[in-house]
Parts: sequence; C-alpha cells; structure tokens
Amino acid sequence: MPIRRRLTTAAACTVLLIGAAAGATGATVAPAHLPVAHAQNQDGRGTLVHTERLYTLKTREAVTAELTRSGFDASQARHGVDAYRLTYRTIDPQGQPTTASGLLVLPRGRENRLRAVSFAHGTSSQRGDAPSVQRGTFLTGPPVAYASAGFAAVAPDYLGLGTGPGPHPWMHVPSETTASLDLLRAARAFHPLDRKVLVTGFSQGASAALGLGRALQVGDDRYFRLGALAPISGAYDFGGAELPALLAAELDRKSSVIYAAYTLVAFNRVHRVYDDPREVFEDPTVEALFDGEHTGADLYRGTPDSLEELLTSYGLDLLAHPRGGLADALRETDSVCRDWTPRVPVRLYMASGDEQATTANTAHCAESMRSMGVEPKVVDLGAVDYTESRHLGSNVKGTEEVLRWFRQLT
Repeated sequence: MPIRRRLTTAAACTVLLIGAAAGATGATVAPAHLPVAHAQNQDGRGTLVHTERLYTLKTREAVTAELTRSGFDASQARHGVDAYRLTYRTIDPQGQPTTASGLLVLPRGRENRLRAVSFAHGTSSQRGDAPSVQRGTFLTGPPVAYASAGFAAVAPDYLGLGTGPGPHPWMHVPSETTASLDLLRAARAFHPLDRKVLVTGFSQGASAALGLGRALQVGDDRYFRLGALAPISGAYDFGGAELPALLAAELDRKSSVIYAAYTLVAFNRVHRVYDDPREVFEDPTVEALFDGEHTGADLYRGTPDSLEELLTSYGLDLLAHPRGGLADALRETDSVCRDWTPRVPVRLYMASGDEQATTANTAHCAESMRSMGVEPKVVDLGAVDYTESRHLGSNVKGTEEVLRWFRQLT
C-alpha cells in the first residue's frame, strides 16, 4: 500500500536529496571490529582492508520490525541478518589506487555459497548518508530485504561517501562501476558467493547498476558473471531527457535546483566544466555545499528556489546546450543503455508521475535496448509515495517487486 508521511516542504526536500529519512528514523552504527578475511585480489582491487560487524537482526521478526519502521515491505523476509562494513581497495576516476567502503548483509544461518544481489543506492549529499554508516533507513531497507530473503546483499557507498576519502564524483558511471565490482570481490573474500550476480539500483544507482552489469558481461572480472538486471527510476539519458525536463520545469522545482548545482560541481571534478564557479553560479559559495560534509538540509537552505536565481546566463545556457567538459561527462554517463547489448533478463522499473527522474529516461533506455535486439520489460510501479515523493516511493515498491522477480530466477 502507499506509504505517506506528512512532512514540511523543507523536510521533504531534505529527504529527497539524501535519499533516506536518516535524520528522523535512522541511527549511525557503531561497528565491532573483526579480523580481515583473506582477499581474492585482482591487481590489488577488491582487496579487503578492514571488516566491521555493524549490527545483527537475529530473527525474521526483528527484520520485519526494522523493514516496517523504515517503510519497506517485509512479507518476503525469511531469515535474520548480519550486517558488515567492508573497506576495500579500488581506483579513483583517474585510475589511481584508493579505498572505499560498502555494506554487506548476509542471511543468518546460511553458511553455504550465496547468490549475490548488488544494490546501488540513490543520491546522497553527505558522506555519512551511506549504506554502511546508517541503519534502519531508506538506504538500508533494500539490502536488508534482499539478505533476509536469502541473498548476499552488497551495497557500495561509492567513492567519497561512507568512510572513503575525497569528494564524491556523483553520476560518474565508470567509478560507480569499479566501486561496485571491487566491493563484490571484497565480499567474496569474506563469504563464498555464486558466480552469477543479480544487479539492481535506484535513481543514481540505476545507472551504476547498468554500468556494473556491462562490466560483468564483458568479463571485467574473471569469476563473476551477470545474472539479471533490474534498475529502478534511473536518469539513463541525463543529457537527452533529464536536463531538458529539469530546464522545462517539468520536475520538482527545488530538487531540480539542487540537482542542477550537483551536476555542474560533480562533473567538474572529473571533466573541466568551468574554471571558476562564478562562471556558472550567481552565488559561487554554492559549490562548497557539495563537499560531502553538508547535509540535505544544508543544501536546501543554501540554494535558491529557482534555476534563474541559481545559475548565471552562461550556466543556464551550458545546461541547455552542453559542450566541452559537460558534453564529455554526459556522453560517459549516458552510455549505459547505448553501447552494449545485455544478454540476460532485463526489467526496467519506473513510476508514472516521477517528480525527480523523468520517465522519458526509462523510455529512451528501453528504445536503445530494443534497437540492439533486447526486449526489456518495462514495469510501471504506479502511484506509490514515500514521504510524499513518488520517486522515493518507486524504490520502496521497486524493492518489493525486484526481490519477488529475483526469487523467481533462482
């Protein structure tokens, strides 16, 4: 049934940006340190650096209570779960060695080899709003749900979030892909995993899921292979669908302002989009809001209410007519549906009326796949809301539906 919480406009937008009602319902976890397992390492990537037990939900009843509190369906829970933070070696956008963190949730009482579900989360603005840092929230609901159904749930924090160093390269599919793949390798070093991986993700994580699926299919790992793809409410055509809808005021106004700012700042970290923030922002201090330390509430208070107040005429024109570094970044991000042909079952989940990720993204992705001979099933999740957001509601309902489908496949 639809989930709705009455929130003020400011509080609702804060929830939209961090992708979790963490401030209201979640808790920062205090880990217990464990010995590091022997790693299956490939050129150092995926090597376990540190392992911490975060929390245990001993019974199915405890899982049901936690999922219900965080707004997720618990009808498919079968096991208690153990949750761990894995810190592992990976690479940054320039291919240099770095570390990242992620969440591994395992069903209790299942010591045998498990089928992994990789879940990539939606947009976060603060490094503490990451799956391996929070508990009992919108961020951790999906991995707990997958693990309680008997899967090994793997959820990357991404670079620069969780305990990883540096800024977060938001919507940078290559580094989301390497962080996700290397977390799978680290998870396999901790617990035996099947070769085939079921891949899903929400919003930002939907593109990350397709990036991981592509890497698994082309053999970027010697062991893991792609089993199925089920992304939810992604911005797969960021340049051709998302930005035009945002500029045309077809999406939620305040979240559009914050996403426009995040786009320019984050893409500039990898590609040269501007030399000085004054070129694109009326108030150049906006750039500092995306340092990984500011909360969603900070972003809400620190940004204006319209794109015209946020951006200079050059900044507006740049989003409308991408060029230079921005065009390069968009080609990279928007390749997830265009330059490969999935050879596994694919379902694309979306919600009509999504106020943040225009459903044209999903339509364009499906069209691209069909042009390559793939027939993805597009699933409209309907009008389910979460904290008055259909976008967030699609993750809640999508998790339930994806889990049901994944269980049918195994």
